[in-house]
Amino acid sequence: MKIRTGGPEDAADIIALLDSAIAWLTSLGRTGQWGERPWSVRPAAVQRIHEYTRDHLVRIAEDAGGRTIGACVLSETPAGYATPVDERELYVRNLVTERARSGSGIGAALIADALSEARRRGIRLLRVDCYAGGDRRLVGQYRALGFTETDAFEVEQPGGPWPGQILEIRL
Repeated sequence: MKIRTGGPEDAADIIALLDSAIAWLTSLGRTGQWGERPWSVRPAAVQRIHEYTRDHLVRIAEDAGGRTIGACVLSETPAGYATPVDERELYVRNLVTERARSGSGIGAALIADALSEARRRGIRLLRVDCYAGGDRRLVGQYRALGFTETDAFEVEQPGGPWPGQILEIRL
């Protein structure tokens, strides 16, 4: 696996990974995180990925054949619903990996890469937020990657609030 810097030309591959993740979550009955509809049919969601690839640091994991198998979007500006901090931080805005390769270390490699980027910038805090509903399985996955839970939050959405969790790694 190789990790490289991405850009707007990678938006379609990231959206395809997100579509695959939604299909996988839906097959498990886990629709609370992103719903049942593919990312690619939601104009606002597609636009967000295009903005991410234009405005933030995108790191792309590729297999030996050059195929995109994961993506991580990093920013020094957190999501608007995130609890503010009084220091510079690197924030994981989006992390997605190919579901067919689940458990192969793609997410861990992208997080290790994010930690290296934080160190390179002289930043001592890496944060991420994730879906915290259901059995909090995703929160557990981030804890397994070395993150510690900090603040819980909710985002109001049609159909009810979306429960989230902020996690951090201090360098």
